[in-house]
Amino acid sequence: MKAIWRGQVIADSDQTLEVDGYRYFPRDAVRMDLLRSTPKTENDLKCPHGVQFYDVADGAASSPRAAWSYEAPRAAMKPVDHWIGFWEDVEIS
Repeated sequence: MKAIWRGQVIADSDQTLEVDGYRYFPRDAVRMDLLRSTPKTENDLKCPHGVQFYDVADGAASSPRAAWSYEAPRAAMKPVDHWIGFWEDVEIS
Protein backbone atom coordinates (compact mmCIF):
# COMPACT_ATOMS: atom_id res chain seq x y z
CA MET A 1 0.00 0.00 0.00
CA LYS A 2 1.07 3.55 -0.65
CA ALA A 3 0.09 6.94 0.69
CA ILE A 4 0.47 9.57 -2.03
CA TRP A 5 0.37 13.31 -1.52
CA ARG A 6 0.74 15.77 -4.40
CA GLY A 7 2.28 13.02 -6.54
CA GLN A 8 4.86 12.04 -3.89
CA VAL A 9 4.89 8.68 -2.17
CA ILE A 10 4.99 9.57 1.51
CA ALA A 11 4.43 6.06 2.87
CA ASP A 12 4.95 2.61 1.34
CA SER A 13 4.46 -0.71 3.11
CA ASP A 14 3.10 -4.23 2.72
CA GLN A 15 2.45 -4.25 6.48
CA THR A 16 -0.44 -1.76 6.73
CA LEU A 17 -3.50 -2.30 8.91
CA GLU A 18 -7.07 -1.12 8.45
CA VAL A 19 -8.88 -0.06 11.60
CA ASP A 20 -12.31 1.60 11.58
CA GLY A 21 -12.06 2.30 7.85
CA TYR A 22 -8.66 4.00 7.97
CA ARG A 23 -5.38 2.55 6.68
CA TYR A 24 -2.39 2.83 9.04
CA PHE A 25 1.28 2.58 8.11
CA PRO A 26 4.16 1.58 10.39
CA ARG A 27 6.11 4.70 11.32
CA ASP A 28 9.32 3.39 9.73
CA ALA A 29 7.50 3.18 6.36
CA VAL A 30 6.50 6.86 6.47
CA ARG A 31 8.53 9.82 5.27
CA MET A 32 8.43 11.55 8.64
CA ASP A 33 10.48 14.41 7.16
CA LEU A 34 7.25 15.48 5.41
CA LEU A 35 5.17 15.51 8.63
CA ARG A 36 5.06 18.42 11.08
CA SER A 37 3.35 17.84 14.44
CA THR A 38 0.56 20.29 15.15
CA PRO A 39 -0.44 21.84 18.46
CA LYS A 40 -3.14 19.82 20.17
CA THR A 41 -6.63 21.29 20.13
CA GLU A 42 -9.13 20.99 22.95
CA ASN A 43 -10.80 18.11 21.05
CA ASP A 44 -7.44 16.38 20.53
CA LEU A 45 -6.86 16.48 24.28
CA LYS A 46 -10.21 14.73 24.84
CA CYS A 47 -9.22 11.79 22.63
CA PRO A 48 -8.81 8.68 24.81
CA HIS A 49 -6.03 7.38 22.52
CA GLY A 50 -3.66 10.35 22.85
CA VAL A 51 -3.97 11.54 19.25
CA GLN A 52 -1.24 13.62 17.61
CA PHE A 53 -2.05 15.24 14.28
CA TYR A 54 0.50 16.23 11.65
CA ASP A 55 0.51 18.64 8.76
CA VAL A 56 1.85 17.06 5.61
CA ALA A 57 4.27 19.60 4.14
CA ASP A 58 7.19 19.87 1.73
CA GLY A 59 8.08 23.54 2.10
CA ALA A 60 6.10 24.70 -0.93
CA ALA A 61 2.71 23.29 0.07
CA SER A 62 0.96 21.75 3.03
CA SER A 63 -2.17 19.84 3.96
CA PRO A 64 -3.14 20.71 7.53
CA ARG A 65 -3.77 17.82 9.91
CA ALA A 66 -3.78 15.26 7.07
CA ALA A 67 -1.99 12.62 9.17
CA TRP A 68 -2.25 11.37 12.73
CA SER A 69 -1.06 8.77 15.18
CA TYR A 70 -2.23 7.45 18.52
CA GLU A 71 0.39 7.78 21.24
CA ALA A 72 -1.54 6.11 24.06
CA PRO A 73 -4.04 3.83 22.32
CA ARG A 74 -6.59 1.82 24.21
CA ALA A 75 -7.66 -1.74 23.37
CA ALA A 76 -9.19 -1.40 19.89
CA MET A 77 -6.42 0.88 18.62
CA LYS A 78 -3.47 -0.94 20.25
CA PRO A 79 -2.44 -2.67 16.98
CA VAL A 80 -1.66 0.75 15.44
CA ASP A 81 0.21 2.22 18.41
CA HIS A 82 2.35 5.08 17.00
CA TRP A 83 1.50 4.08 13.41
CA ILE A 84 0.45 6.83 10.98
CA GLY A 85 -2.99 7.24 9.44
CA PHE A 86 -3.82 9.61 6.59
CA TRP A 87 -6.88 11.38 5.20
CA GLU A 88 -7.93 14.56 3.40
CA ASP A 89 -5.47 15.23 0.56
CA VAL A 90 -3.56 11.96 0.94
CA GLU A 91 -4.57 9.17 -1.45
CA ILE A 92 -4.20 5.56 -0.31
CA SER A 93 -3.69 2.99 -3.07
